[in-house]
Amino acid sequence: MSFQDTRPAELDAAGGPDPWGEFRVTQAVERLSLLRALRDGNAPVALNTPDGLSMTVVVWAVDAEQGRLNFRVEHNAPQLEELVQADEVVAVAYLENVKLQFDLQGFTLVRGAKSCALQCVLPREIYRFQRRNAYRVRPRGNHGPMAVFRHPALPDMRLALRVLDLSIGGCALWLPPDVPPLQAGTTVAAVHLELDTDASFVATLNLQHLSVLGHGERAAAGEHGARVGCEWQALAPASERVLQRWIDRTQRRRHLLALGPP
Repeated sequence: MSFQDTRPAELDAAGGPDPWGEFRVTQAVERLSLLRALRDGNAPVALNTPDGLSMTVVVWAVDAEQGRLNFRVEHNAPQLEELVQADEVVAVAYLENVKLQFDLQGFTLVRGAKSCALQCVLPREIYRFQRRNAYRVRPRGNHGPMAVFRHPALPDMRLALRVLDLSIGGCALWLPPDVPPLQAGTTVAAVHLELDTDASFVATLNLQHLSVLGHGERAAAGEHGARVGCEWQALAPASERVLQRWIDRTQRRRHLLALGPP
């Protein structure tokens, strides 16, 4: 993910009301609640620096007494040392339809015998943005929509990744462990989305965040890999119509199935 601060560049120079005040969370209790929700949901958190460094982590612990936030990281991740030295880091994470963004400072790396943690000072404020409310379809089974494209780092490799969910705003892809990793912040063009035999379109994707899924239903079934969260980039009107029709048709079909036979 490229470094992007969605907060206003300036506030009212005359000292008037802050037009973004409604998005800013400053109360300690509410800030801790949001951070703990990220921890409990094992939500991916993208750490970004102004020079383009990006790393996806998960919250390990929220230490209110010491005022420290702990992220679980891989001890051999190449970005760690550079991230610790960074003067400015912006974190971005999602809780359902809510985007959270906050500044982090004071990073230290704590290595244990079997684990590694990235620590920093608890953020003094968190910006909370409600994402566009869009119906998100989660395909059932292993024979649903597929995203076909060439690996951005290995152009000779053609990928066909299963779509975990999709909406008018983006999609999530399943990256098996035997596939070379994808890098958050990458833009991938000419992605062919095969929704079903009658619906497909070509789009450009921004790979926003990756989260390794090592537990839950997929892990219980012996399936490990990563979830790749993606956002459509300037989706063409014709492609958007194909996607919207497919989402509406799927929504109506599931509604009818839920009602049962007449």
